[in-house]
Amino acid sequence: MAKARSRTATRKMKDKWKAKGWYNILAPPAFDNVTVADTLADGPESVIGRVTEVSLQDLTNDFRKSHIKLYFKVNKVEDINAHTQFEGHTLTSDYLRRLIRRRKSKIDGVYDVSTLDGATLRVKPFATTDKRIQNSQKKTIREIMKKTFDDEAKTSTLSELVRSIIDGTMGREIYKNCKQLYPVKRIEIFKTEVLQQPTIMMADKKPKKEEKPEEEIAEKKPRKTKKKEEGEEVEVSEELETLGEIKEPAVGEAITEIPEEKPAKKEKKAKKETKKEEKPKKPAKEKPSAKKATKAKTTVKKAVSKKKPSKK
Repeated sequence: MAKARSRTATRKMKDKWKAKGWYNILAPPAFDNVTVADTLADGPESVIGRVTEVSLQDLTNDFRKSHIKLYFKVNKVEDINAHTQFEGHTLTSDYLRRLIRRRKSKIDGVYDVSTLDGATLRVKPFATTDKRIQNSQKKTIREIMKKTFDDEAKTSTLSELVRSIIDGTMGREIYKNCKQLYPVKRIEIFKTEVLQQPTIMMADKKPKKEEKPEEEIAEKKPRKTKKKEEGEEVEVSEELETLGEIKEPAVGEAITEIPEEKPAKKEKKAKKETKKEEKPKKPAKEKPSAKKATKAKTTVKKAVSKKKPSKK
């Protein structure tokens, strides 16, 4: 009886892997909805809530940003595509170890910031110095970091703030403000966490294109008119050729007219001739006469012939 029951149980057992399907995980719209990974699941409900870890190098194809790890959480599923939202980011441990050395100060900070679209973000920056500094200086550097984060968050959405953190513009801004107090070596934001997702839907600001001054535009306009005038002159010459006023020489006829030299070549030749005339001729060196040479030889012989008197 027991054997018969076990056989029936094995028959009723279903393969769970056959019931599962593949789902494509897409990045948030701030990262252009790029496909990040694939995952297996029984249905769309089991996919919601999953977190994926992606390197920024995979999204931008820039190997210099391989030390930045991003975390995306699935919040919505449509057919086979699973849409995500930004959950946070961190830096790799080997990258952080290279920045910290002995006999140097490290200033950490943890700040909760509220953005323009109603999201709250926890930011964890740190600064490094060339030498050890006092606790009072560390305190002022932390206050400067907090102030810059608050000012930036009030005028930007969550996606804009995250973009500025990942690009490094936020770190450069803090570096400029801290430099007035103490020459900080480097500033990095090594971790962020989204405590609350945005409650207000707002469009991201697009970077404005730099407008060219009016003077440059005015300088470019006459160039176009010159081209037009040249085109008109060419058209006039073509019309004259059609009328027969400009006749080409027939085959075998000698061309009497000599092509005139261009003004640029004439100027070059004139300059060369003037340079040749201006160069003064060096006076020729006078050779010593034969008499002077013979006198010098005789004086040398006399000096050699003279002998010192011997001491007795």
